[in-house]
Amino acid sequence: MIKYEVIFLEMAKDFLDKLDIKTREKVIYNIWKLKEINDPELFKKLTNEIWEFRTNYLSKKVRLLAFWDKEKNNETLVVATHGFIKKTQKIPKQEIEKAKQLITEYYIDKKREKK
Repeated sequence: MIKYEVIFLEMAKDFLDKLDIKTREKVIYNIWKLKEINDPELFKKLTNEIWEFRTNYLSKKVRLLAFWDKEKNNETLVVATHGFIKKTQKIPKQEIEKAKQLITEYYIDKKREKK
């Protein structure tokens, strides 16, 4: 049973497009896998609103930041904002700030579309 739908904002799509094919396939596979099972090693909460899809593949630590958008009719939507290759132990603050900005822009655009 699929627990939620995942969509990718433009920055997330651009990031995935820049990855080599095998790494991109692994990231997509992990996201697909998470639709069926809950695995905190692959999808982890970072802040109250920001989560990360985690993929470790061939010494690369690929991260896609995301947030939950509860849609009407009880459908659940996860929105991937952007991605990066993690190089330090902690998630860089600028990546969290970028995700927050993209979340704000997402809701502004969503509100505009409803009008």
